[in-house]
Amino acid sequence: MIKLIKLEWKKNNINKYMIRALILAAALCLFLFGLTFFGMALDPDTGKLDAPPGYDIVSPFIEFLSNISYICFSGAMLATFIVSAYKNKTMTLMFSYPIKRQKILLAQMIAAWSFSFLALVLTKLFLYFSIQIGSRYMNSVFQLDYNLKSAEFYLHLLMNSAVMVSISFVALYIGLKMRSSKATIIASVILMFLTQGSIGDFSLVGNAVMYGALLAVSLLFVVLSLCRAETRDLM
Repeated sequence: MIKLIKLEWKKNNINKYMIRALILAAALCLFLFGLTFFGMALDPDTGKLDAPPGYDIVSPFIEFLSNISYICFSGAMLATFIVSAYKNKTMTLMFSYPIKRQKILLAQMIAAWSFSFLALVLTKLFLYFSIQIGSRYMNSVFQLDYNLKSAEFYLHLLMNSAVMVSISFVALYIGLKMRSSKATIIASVILMFLTQGSIGDFSLVGNAVMYGALLAVSLLFVVLSLCRAETRDLM
């Protein structure tokens, strides 16, 4: 399985995704610094924080920006690793190996999921540490509501990152059903709005029940995708 995962990384040029992840982390950091230290979040007329009540802390912005980025990032990776492989007929070669289709497909899923998960975790840690260091030298308009010395902080970060990346399997299943990599990416965007958006005061952000339900649905779709791998025709 490890050899198959490494093969997928090599076949899809994982270095390209590393560069994109680094650029994304740098862009998010610059934007957060603008919000936190350079006055982008301040009302130009009053000079006060222009944010809804309860949003005067920094962690929701870090979580929001990194989560929406990697829901789409993960969906795009799965679309390239799996859906495009069907469309470009490269899956034909993979399925010619004396290996079960389910194992090949699972290796592709793990290859995309593991990279996205690790990249999201490292991106969040980079953002949290950067804001922490920046606050030592500049005044922050937001309160720093996290403790980098707390084990609970890292546990929550790992669990939240795993859920955010895992729900992209819902988009993958839609893309496979519709035989379209574009459908996978569009479904990822819809999931992004569903899990991170809000209507008035109503929001699913941080809703443990909804996240648990989406994770369960994602696992179900993984199982369905694997079960149908032997009978699914190549696109």
